[in-house]
Amino acid sequence: MAASVLCLCLSVSTLPSRAMATLHLLLALLLLLPSISEATSSALLGISYGRVGNNLPAATSVPQIVASLGIGRVRLYDADPTTIRAFANTGVELVVGVPDECLATVSTPNGAASWVGSNIAPALPATKIAFLTVGNEVLTGVNSSSLSRYLLPAMQCLHDALAQAGLDKQVAVTTAHNLGVLATSYPPSSAYFRKDLLPMLCPILDFHAHAGSPFLVNAYPYFAYAEEPTGVELEYALLEPGHAGVADPGTGLHYTNMLAAQVDAVYHAIAAANSAAARAVEVRVSETGWPSAGDANETGATPQNAARYNGNVMRLVAQGKGTPMRPAAPLRVYMFALFNENMKPGPTSERSYGLFKPDGTPAYELSYRLPQDNTTTSSSGGSVTGGGGYHGHGYGSDNAGYYSISAAAKATLGWWTWPQVAVAARVAVLAMPL
Repeated sequence: MAASVLCLCLSVSTLPSRAMATLHLLLALLLLLPSISEATSSALLGISYGRVGNNLPAATSVPQIVASLGIGRVRLYDADPTTIRAFANTGVELVVGVPDECLATVSTPNGAASWVGSNIAPALPATKIAFLTVGNEVLTGVNSSSLSRYLLPAMQCLHDALAQAGLDKQVAVTTAHNLGVLATSYPPSSAYFRKDLLPMLCPILDFHAHAGSPFLVNAYPYFAYAEEPTGVELEYALLEPGHAGVADPGTGLHYTNMLAAQVDAVYHAIAAANSAAARAVEVRVSETGWPSAGDANETGATPQNAARYNGNVMRLVAQGKGTPMRPAAPLRVYMFALFNENMKPGPTSERSYGLFKPDGTPAYELSYRLPQDNTTTSSSGGSVTGGGGYHGHGYGSDNAGYYSISAAAKATLGWWTWPQVAVAARVAVLAMPL
């Protein structure tokens, strides 16, 4: 931006003094505006970009779709070089997945160093990579019996490989868990981890506390509602802001939505398992979403509910607040998912989580308030403050600041924000001959 401002200054050097003074003031304001990188690198909201489909758009077109949402973080499930390169010089912060099938290989120092050298180091610094997620739902997945023993060694070896390459301050290491690691989750204060998983989870928590990386959980209120629609209120599961909520009898804390209750259940389980780590480890939501279609027995999987849930996630995260148990730690969430993926196995809902269809058009009309303050003042570096699998509406009294996905997707402004466009337009007017 500085170079273009310099060129503009040179081209208007013959303007009258009054116009020049005004122009200098506007140029100063323009320089103070955040670039797209600065504006989005510490955003609290991210989105998962899965590619289990044979009709998805080219990776090179995806950053513009992400930009149309105003989202600054993207979670990938592998290290596909074409996809990673597509986000180079965009300012979008990536979470890069280490696929389950790689765990055995990267659980050795040489294997981890080779993987980092081949997949991560070449992409930096052009592409902003904040995290590696080692596997996805490894401890509760179908291959848990064969993969679980590799999880912690893989995390440790990858962290060491990053450190040896001088990248551990930029890229942190974590893994994403299914809520099934909990033996019970309601009420949140009674939550604890499955006893059979404690021998693996306790050292993983020690790793997070030492490395400064967050504990990631894939949290889906949809599943709780779909499994027991008569026992779970739909508005509570959809995060509707007007819901009265429920109180946790163990703590007296009041929960107005299920997602916050699920996150605090994980915090309580961490405290019960490893009190030392509980003081240092932050819980973040690496996946959450609601399907827009489902089979006949998949209750609640409708476009209307998906629009309400995902819009409410945006509203909730944009508020920059924490959960009742951790009110000072802003909730960080990765929505699931960017596209419907037609090759995912399982019920219809599994192929219906996308905000967009493969052709780039919205899967449903979703209106939300474009976050203006969806940032933090801290660094977005990986090991301390950076951001976000598979299975598993903000509303107001007026429409000011609301944009539909369809409108945003059809009329993006490239990498410029609305304030930058407004200032640039005024500069252009002043630069006209007087």
